[in-house]
Amino acid sequence: MTAVKAWFPTLIYSDRLQAKGGQAFVRELFDDCVRIREHDAPGRNWSASNYPLGYTSYGSLDQLHRFSSSFDQLRARIDTHVERYARALNWDLRGGRLLMTDCWVNMMPRGCAHSFHLHPQAVISGTFYVRTPRGCSGLKFEDPRLSSLMAAPPRRARGAEAQRAHITYAARAGDVILFESWLRHEVPANPSDEERVSISFNYHWC
Repeated sequence: MTAVKAWFPTLIYSDRLQAKGGQAFVRELFDDCVRIREHDAPGRNWSASNYPLGYTSYGSLDQLHRFSSSFDQLRARIDTHVERYARALNWDLRGGRLLMTDCWVNMMPRGCAHSFHLHPQAVISGTFYVRTPRGCSGLKFEDPRLSSLMAAPPRRARGAEAQRAHITYAARAGDVILFESWLRHEVPANPSDEERVSISFNYHWC
C-alpha cells in the first residue's frame, strides 16, 4: 500500500453534447445568439458597463431556456449530462431534482475577458460552446485550496496536472463542461480576431 494517497477530489465534467452529429443544432443556436444580441438593447447597455468589449445577456435575459425552443432543447440535452455528473459526485438528492434555473449568452470578441468568479447559490454551473475560433481562450479553473496554502513552496510548473494551481480546458464547439458552482474560474482575454460564443447556465437542487 502506498504511503501517499489522494483525497478530496474536485471533479470537472467535459463531453460532447451529443455523440454524433449536432452541427445543425449548434448553427441554429448561433443564429439565435446573434438575434438575441440584436434585439437586447438593455443587455447591450448592461454589457457596456459590466462586460467590456463583449456582450452577455446575463444582466437582461438570463432564463433563455424558458422562452426559446432551441435553448429548451439545449437544456433537455444538458440535463442528461448533469445526471451523469451528479452520479459521479456521489450526490444523494433525497428525492429532489437538479433543475436549470439560469441560462444566458456570452459573445466575446478579441480582447474580451471574464475574470475569476464563482456562481453563488447554484450547485452545478457550466458552459456549452457554440462558436470557438482557432486559438480562442479556454476555461481556466483555480485550485479551491489556493488561498489556504499560506507559506507552502510553489509547485513545479511541469508537475502532475492534478496538482497544478490552475488548469485550463480548451473551448471546443459542441462541448459541454460542468463544474460545482463554488469552483472559481475565468475566461482569459480572447486573442482571436473572431468572436468566441458560449451559453452558460446554473442548476439548483430543488
